[in-house]
Amino acid sequence: MKYINEIREGEQIVEHYLCKSRQTFKSKNDKSYLSLKLADKTGTVDAKVWNLGNEIQSFAENDMIKIDASAQIFNNEIQLNVKRIRKSKEGEYDPKDYIPSTEKDIKNMWGEFTGYIETVKNPHIKELLNKIILKNSFVVKEFPMHSAANSVHHGYLGGLLEHSLSVTQICDFMADKYKFVDRDVLVASAMLHDVGKLWELSDFPLNDYTDDGQLLGHIYIGAELVEKTASGIEGFPDRLKTIIKHCILAHHGEFDYGSPVLPKTLEAHILHCADDMDAKSKVFEEFISADSTSGPWAGYQKMLARNIRKTEY
Repeated sequence: MKYINEIREGEQIVEHYLCKSRQTFKSKNDKSYLSLKLADKTGTVDAKVWNLGNEIQSFAENDMIKIDASAQIFNNEIQLNVKRIRKSKEGEYDPKDYIPSTEKDIKNMWGEFTGYIETVKNPHIKELLNKIILKNSFVVKEFPMHSAANSVHHGYLGGLLEHSLSVTQICDFMADKYKFVDRDVLVASAMLHDVGKLWELSDFPLNDYTDDGQLLGHIYIGAELVEKTASGIEGFPDRLKTIIKHCILAHHGEFDYGSPVLPKTLEAHILHCADDMDAKSKVFEEFISADSTSGPWAGYQKMLARNIRKTEY
């Protein structure tokens, strides 16, 4: 198996990959070509099919395909120039090679993550967390295995749990660093801030946006889940419910990044900073991990819009 993160410029690639996306475009000379995004468990790679002749057999998005291609560099990233394609046959590939997964132990992470519920002192918040995380069979089944993103960060099996645990750990650490922070609100909001992604993104191998994900988004879905669950808990204070919902609604921090409101409580601000730090740090980590050059510079990262340097002395 030639994994995507092992592909180097100039190599000839004859391998099976998952076709994540397929689009048809016109070149400057009005000739049709295909733009593909291919995937395996190590990541994705852009591919182009310039000649749509008999060597390109019928296939669709989310098919496993076998390609014959050459690897080249375009805009500082690997791109495949595909000459031949056919659909893969059962038995020709191992499905495990095409599901990216966290390197961390999911069982241990889940135990540590759910263990935070017992540290919450407010009985209403503890019951809210129990109902959403431990008493919801769908969440129990999906949360540990789900991805946190389609492609940006933690976009792999177990990524949602890994990211949510990291954000919760950061928020727990920060809770006693400033006056006026309600730790229970902060920890609960950290645990629940991305729970809506269970409905926003489909399972692997698709790991793509659902209708609810496209039309509503995980921020709204998460806040609505808190609203419905808290409303079913006897005596749950309306103001407390609003405060937790606000943290979820504001955790992207800016209107341009999808937050319908800006952080207006200290807890919401800390949550946003923790979420942003973990997400962007993971982008750094994944970009450096994928770099194969020997020099100190890993190259230009599009989402961060900057060149990334490896810290080596």
